Amino acid sequence: MAGEVAFQRCISPECGETYSLDDARVACARCGNLLDVAYDWSRASTPRSLKAFEAKWSHRNDPLCLSGVWRFRELLPFAPPEKVITVGEGQTLLQRADAVAKFVGLNAGRLYLQYEGMNPSGSFKDNGMTAAFTHAQMIGAKRAACASTGNTSASLAVYCSVTGLMRAVIFVGSGKIAYGKLSQALEYGALTVQILGDFDDAMARVKEVAAELGIYLVNSVNPFRLEGQKTIMYRVLEALAWEPPDWIVVPGGNLGNSSAFGKAFAELRQLGLIERVPRLAVINAAGADTLYELYEKRGLRWNGGAVHEAIVDQYHHELDESRKKADTIASAIEINRPVNLKKCLRALEDCNGVVREVDDQHILDAKAKVGAGGFGCEPASAASVAGAKLLREEGVIGPDERVVCILTGHQLKDPTATVAYHSADQEMFNSVLGKRGVRRASFANRAVVVPNELDEIIKAIRLYG
Repeated sequence: MAGEVAFQRCISPECGETYSLDDARVACARCGNLLDVAYDWSRASTPRSLKAFEAKWSHRNDPLCLSGVWRFRELLPFAPPEKVITVGEGQTLLQRADAVAKFVGLNAGRLYLQYEGMNPSGSFKDNGMTAAFTHAQMIGAKRAACASTGNTSASLAVYCSVTGLMRAVIFVGSGKIAYGKLSQALEYGALTVQILGDFDDAMARVKEVAAELGIYLVNSVNPFRLEGQKTIMYRVLEALAWEPPDWIVVPGGNLGNSSAFGKAFAELRQLGLIERVPRLAVINAAGADTLYELYEKRGLRWNGGAVHEAIVDQYHHELDESRKKADTIASAIEINRPVNLKKCLRALEDCNGVVREVDDQHILDAKAKVGAGGFGCEPASAASVAGAKLLREEGVIGPDERVVCILTGHQLKDPTATVAYHSADQEMFNSVLGKRGVRRASFANRAVVVPNELDEIIKAIRLYG
């Protein structure tokens, strides 16, 4: 908007309607499309080089410099510094992982894992939640709500409980949330509403309730969430001495991360801060493969904003007719109707992207290899590694290309899946994993059962250790 550094804008180039930051909306009133947080960069104080951010490392006693999100606030300049709400999010690692590289089929030194499980709530969601929560505070919200498969609810509950500024209202589907995540929402004092349905049902209801009661909605349909999630890519670049990798591989659920990453690189290129944009690979679970079906099989594209809506409508009609529900052990990406579909299509166009699907067997095998390398992750995270392996096998990714896989959440988000995979208890394996088509634990690390006798214990350690 005229005279403003930051504002909201419809993503449709044909529409382009703009709104002030004071509006708490998740869609364009004119055409119904999603919104971006947009900037008049000529009015913003942007750095001439990304290396300028390194100066903030020496000011970590300042909460805004400590935060791995707000350290880059010049690249998301919608909030005055005094209005920012931070709980120390973004203290994450980019780890070289040669053992996982070998599993994927890459040369040593070419695979990196961006581990977002080190965030306060244990997942990447805190990057976006600090931005959305800051905006909610800016406009005076008293309650904030989300639909969640687990991680969003945990993150929202953390920010509400730590700050005491708002009441968290969380919608979850029946049996569709891992206990490790549900326990966080309950422990942090959120009002948790469990409905009969899945995530897509919960998402539809929370949008209605938020509109009816004037509650601030923090799902990734909220454009400010994605502003925070952009910073994951800034930290990746920071760890690679500001040199973009060849590939970013990310799990695809509601498609917020992929959308945010595409926006991050498009803006950095626009500002002249990078010369090259990495390619983007979005990985669906086979049991929740909407993006793969639409993009790779039915040819859906952004097309400069002229998305062929009939393709989406037809697919949604088929889902309704068949009553097909998303079903995967990777509960964080168990979503049939991703709200950020169009933004993700835009990111795929900007980043010359591809989409793949991997089944639960390959997800859990990849998860075990990641864990054996010292970075336990939730199942959805491992979809990125399984997807990188598939793309390497197809020859899409070369053996010497530099690849960054995003690990979205901590291992303890879903300990049941981990224990079932490594357990010698066949009944537990079948009840948790077998029903989803997992037939083997290719890299299981099972406990060794021995008698309670010193000699037998020593014998076992010598044999297996």
